[in-house]
Amino acid sequence: MKYITLYFQVHQPSRLRTYRFFDMGADHYYYDDYQNKRTTERIAQNCYLPTNEILLELIKKYGSAFKVCFSISGTAIEQFQKYAPEVIKSFQKLAKTGNVEFLGETYSHSLASLKYPNEFRRQVKQHYELMKSLFNYSPTAFRNTELIFSDQIVEQVWDMGFRTILTEGAKQTLGWKSPNFLYCSANNEKMKILLRNYQLSDDISFRFSQQDWSEWPLTAEKYLQWLNEIEPKQELVNIFLDYETFGEHQKAETGIFEFLKAFPQQAIASGKWSFKTPSEVAVELSPVASVSVDYPISWADEEKDLTAWLGNDMQKDAFESLYSVAEVMEYCDDAELVNDWNNLQISDHFYYMCTKWFSDGMVHHYFSPFDSPYNASINYMNIISDFIIRVKEYQKNNPKGKAKIKADTPIVPASAYSKKPKINKDAIKATSKTTAVKSEKKTTTTTASKTKSATTKKASTTKKAKPKK
Repeated sequence: MKYITLYFQVHQPSRLRTYRFFDMGADHYYYDDYQNKRTTERIAQNCYLPTNEILLELIKKYGSAFKVCFSISGTAIEQFQKYAPEVIKSFQKLAKTGNVEFLGETYSHSLASLKYPNEFRRQVKQHYELMKSLFNYSPTAFRNTELIFSDQIVEQVWDMGFRTILTEGAKQTLGWKSPNFLYCSANNEKMKILLRNYQLSDDISFRFSQQDWSEWPLTAEKYLQWLNEIEPKQELVNIFLDYETFGEHQKAETGIFEFLKAFPQQAIASGKWSFKTPSEVAVELSPVASVSVDYPISWADEEKDLTAWLGNDMQKDAFESLYSVAEVMEYCDDAELVNDWNNLQISDHFYYMCTKWFSDGMVHHYFSPFDSPYNASINYMNIISDFIIRVKEYQKNNPKGKAKIKADTPIVPASAYSKKPKINKDAIKATSKTTAVKSEKKTTTTTASKTKSATTKKASTTKKAKPKK
């Protein structure tokens, strides 16, 4: 039996209103409430609610043979609470099945891991507490914003108490190796690493509705055939997707929902595949090799690096300006300032300033509410200027604050790894054929089979960048 991990990123940014030079010092409200409400309500109806309903039905039908994994940003939760609370209830229904894993991440879907470790830790803790309060779930696996990953980040995440991390199966990291294994960190073999199979993931995310794609239309039968063609020794396929793929990026009329219903059914019925969560895979399998990443990678664009957010001077200036007040914000207890601090760190603001061309540039433009990267930059810098004035005023009145972050205390307690899994009361017992998952724990393999990272025999005709909100 081989394993499939289905991971979905759920994120909605808090979009900024048009903020002019003359607003600075006069108006401290930065958000486009109309656009945020309209967008959240639309995606809730197109994607979140119908897709959650499909997953719930699949879990009820196939029981422990079908499991999925989510990371939901804190800013997305805030948007749901304001404009679509029924979405939170639908995720809570999924959580109660016990077949869903929720990952840890930064509260603001931020780039804090690249700049300010204490702020990174604060946001991860804030998100961890949110998952506990909303879903009664304590994450033990982690995925950083946009799967950004490096050896340095792994070290920070380990110190917080997480023991499994997800990232991109980037070519510059893997070389000839396949993403279809469990790996570990080169600096800490106890930290398990799951790598995204970007070809199979992008077949669904980007190419599903492309009629000029040689493999169009993509059916569940064809997709399962590609999985079955993977070499028998490769024991794991990680399919990581933006959740908005279903019904928003790929509209309902493309057949994406029928695909989502049919693929798990056929994979389970084949008796060759079982759907597992990342934490389960980290326990069931043993790493075949280690991974070392000196320079951060991500799942964005062709380069799979940071250039989507920090590739030009506008982005870098905005990033440095924002974190110039990080030390003050570390002890700031002004609720409005902390709220703005969270929202201004959202990585999307930097993504909108990207000046890439060709297919990557089109994707950035598709998700940006601004006419151009330059307008996005001017607007953001106007807001940041006002925000910095307010922070300095706070600092003037509170010159000696006390940091609220204790860097030496794990966020995830050791007891989180000794808890028994929840009982899935709602699930219908799956057939013996689908539940006969052998606990075939691998033992001492130390090197991966020399298989190319291309895991399917097909050649995709189109490569596109990862979409972004």
